[in-house]
Amino acid sequence: MLQIGEEAPEFELQNEDGKPVKLSQFRGQNVLLVFYPLDFSPICTSELKSITAHRGKYAKLNAKVLGVSVDSRFAHAAFKKVEGLEATLLADFHPKGKVAQEYGVYLGAAGIAKRGTFVIDKEGILRGITINEPTQARNEDEYFKQLESCPI
Repeated sequence: MLQIGEEAPEFELQNEDGKPVKLSQFRGQNVLLVFYPLDFSPICTSELKSITAHRGKYAKLNAKVLGVSVDSRFAHAAFKKVEGLEATLLADFHPKGKVAQEYGVYLGAAGIAKRGTFVIDKEGILRGITINEPTQARNEDEYFKQLESCPI
């Protein structure tokens, strides 16, 4: 299990446009890494819309939001367009759930990720870890507080 104070595990996944994205490319910027079960599901849609509505607050905290699910990049592109989302969406599609497994949030029997929220500072260090079950919505105020404790 990952611990606060450790370096966040590096990964590379495709974004909704099919471009490779590495966690390390965001060094110098705080990252909110949000694992979620599935595109278009009600709680996931609500959470990602809230993140979009608060994009200015994330910008003030020098934070980039990365959403990760087991859906394909094509599903992510449709989800982002239809719902008007701002977060970069990453496909943990093949091998399915590999990055979610590394972060300890993959539910193998269900084939989806839990709602794992990881606050990573500009040096790549984990500053906050919150893991909720798929049916339990996140508290966005909680990770704003965690981001506020990160250097800008």
